[in-house]
Amino acid sequence: MIRILIVEDEEPIANLIRMNLTRAGYQCEIAPDGELAADRIENQSYDLILLDIMLPKLDGYEVLEYAMAVDIPVIFLTAMGETSQKVKGLKLGAEDYIAKPFEIQELLARVEAVLRRCRKTDRRLHFLDIDIDTDSRTVQKQGKPVDLTVKEYELLLLFLRNKNRALYREVIYENVWGGEYSGVGRTVDLHVQRLKKKLGLEDHITAIYKVGYRLTV
Repeated sequence: MIRILIVEDEEPIANLIRMNLTRAGYQCEIAPDGELAADRIENQSYDLILLDIMLPKLDGYEVLEYAMAVDIPVIFLTAMGETSQKVKGLKLGAEDYIAKPFEIQELLARVEAVLRRCRKTDRRLHFLDIDIDTDSRTVQKQGKPVDLTVKEYELLLLFLRNKNRALYREVIYENVWGGEYSGVGRTVDLHVQRLKKKLGLEDHITAIYKVGYRLTV
């Protein structure tokens, strides 16, 4: 399971992030100050760190050095409008940043993007009678190979990593097709329908009126 360290001194924000990432299938821990975060980075293994900049004891830039030393990707959490901090963090080696306050959908999308880019995603995923090997990008249902297109495969991963969560069409399009959703056309809907039919997920992937889709466990 993917392990994420949340370094955030504002307890409500840290708990909100942990709750949503846990629901998405990640294992999360919280460090409320930079010193504790550095200690955990040195003594434990993580796949990703969500790192606030303004922290007690050690600031985010100092904690970033510990993460870089053991090759853990970092997403900075910054206050809205702090452009200089964002630029500094990226120049020092952070993979991305998220401006607070943020939408949970944006947080999940950016986490998934960084994990995928840094090859930190789970190698094997399982749902019902479906098995996915992310190294070989192969899918099997009841032990038999299923031929998915590239977009259908990416769509399946997105659903599996966001089980029981409503996914807006905009979020689906941006994650799978990599562009801005215009709201015109039925690209998302058609791909979802084909994916459901190929994998027998008609009862599990449901449409949400005027929103998008949800994979229900």
